[in-house]
Amino acid sequence: MKILFKSACAAMVICVIFSLVPFSAECSDISQEVFRLHILANSDSKADQNLKLRVRDTVLRYTGSLYKNSKNRIEAEKLTSENLQKIANVAAAEIKERGYNYSVKAEIKKMYFDTRYYGKVTMPSGIYNALRITIGKGGGHNWWCVMYPSLCVGAATDYDALRKETTDSQYKIMTEDGYQFRFKIVEYFVKISSLFL
Repeated sequence: MKILFKSACAAMVICVIFSLVPFSAECSDISQEVFRLHILANSDSKADQNLKLRVRDTVLRYTGSLYKNSKNRIEAEKLTSENLQKIANVAAAEIKERGYNYSVKAEIKKMYFDTRYYGKVTMPSGIYNALRITIGKGGGHNWWCVMYPSLCVGAATDYDALRKETTDSQYKIMTEDGYQFRFKIVEYFVKISSLFL
């Protein structure tokens, strides 16, 4: 009886793993289609957290006009790279206008992101390319979103662009309910693999 029970459990685990392989591959492909934004506040003080959101809005306005003719993530990322100093300057000007003298660092990084929910869209966990902006010491809570196509709070959510950037199955994964358990399993494995970045 023990052998039968162990065999049934092993078979179930193998079935679950094999059913997740295509799902995991789709999630990985999604991370290749979008460009993320990650902002680190100077500290967790209320003033620094509010400043972080002001910087977010200013950067999103600037990059929104920068990306208006971008056809894909690669173009948006290239434009970001070419304008990295301008983006840092825009953020620094906002910080100065608010009466602070914090430094600003803007860089493009490959980063791990947890599964996140943006209104009707679920962005699976994974390793994404992102614009990271660090304000001052970067010791406060962070804020992140999808810059391209824009799914950021404080910016226009561009579901049509997201639809164009993804396959039917990827769009279904991101916009339909019923995938939460699979997202958690994939998130667990991606989080472990991100430790080796």
